[in-house]
Amino acid sequence: MESSASAEALLPLFQLETVLNQDQAGRRITLLGSISSQPALLTMERAALPNEPSTFATLHSSLANVANLGANDIYAWYTANLRPSAAAPDLKLNLIYPCTEMHIKKHSPQIVRVVTETPELYAAYVRPYMQRQREGRMEWVYNIIDGKKEQEDIILRESRDLGKDPQGFLLLPDMNWDRKTMSSLRILGLVERRDLWSVRDLKKSDVEWLKKIQVKILQAIEDTYGVEGDLLKLYMHYQPTYYHFHIHITSTQHEPSTTQALLKAFSLPNLISQLESFSSPSASLADIAITYTLGDASDLWNEVFLPLKEGKTPSGPKASTTPEE
Repeated sequence: MESSASAEALLPLFQLETVLNQDQAGRRITLLGSISSQPALLTMERAALPNEPSTFATLHSSLANVANLGANDIYAWYTANLRPSAAAPDLKLNLIYPCTEMHIKKHSPQIVRVVTETPELYAAYVRPYMQRQREGRMEWVYNIIDGKKEQEDIILRESRDLGKDPQGFLLLPDMNWDRKTMSSLRILGLVERRDLWSVRDLKKSDVEWLKKIQVKILQAIEDTYGVEGDLLKLYMHYQPTYYHFHIHITSTQHEPSTTQALLKAFSLPNLISQLESFSSPSASLADIAITYTLGDASDLWNEVFLPLKEGKTPSGPKASTTPEE
């Protein structure tokens, strides 16, 4: 998907195989299918209503197929459609093509399990698992931090040596944001360091760097979008979707999803405070136990935690690795 035109040309080619998942509110649905005989995932969700003042006066007049469902005293309720408008799209679409089995598992309905990952489990099994997941799957991230892709979307870049600055980071809109509804604002922060795979790699010596990043993120978003810092949440996931350290920034008005739930999202300010409490500058989050949630369709559950639950030895190599690019 090298350009907007070529990306848009893919949608009519999508061939549905099955409905993979649908949220309880019926606002979001994920379809599994194919494009040119390769697997593809298409997620469709209801877009936010227009929020520009200029549209409010005419919004009611753009309704079509109005049907009254009932009336009682001063109350009446209806169903209706908004007439198509390029300025106010009805749907937000995400396409993953070609998708992998890992993508399919992630978007499939699954039972959520609570696991506790000790430092020993992390070093012996989880870190090697992360390394395997990074192999051949990080190119899209490196394309961004090396200045090859999505540069027109970057909100802020702090870098003295493009893609190689150990203090460098950048901000750009999250792919799940429509880029105009401030109440659902979602921004992604990527660091340039490639030795940071997850929160586990952060050390007490990183505290001042993280504090500077936090300040610059909040200022950049206020300067760009007019959203004040106390209206923003900064957090990381563990386990993350991909193993390159990144920070999620969302509006406090954004309705929390499962990705912001307890035991999934870790607040950046709280994490900084935890690192400050460590005695040694070299102490890291790899040295503590972390309890978090995993879907039971995930490879990490099936390769490591399910065998442990059953009293078996986890699959995959048992080793301790050091951070690498």
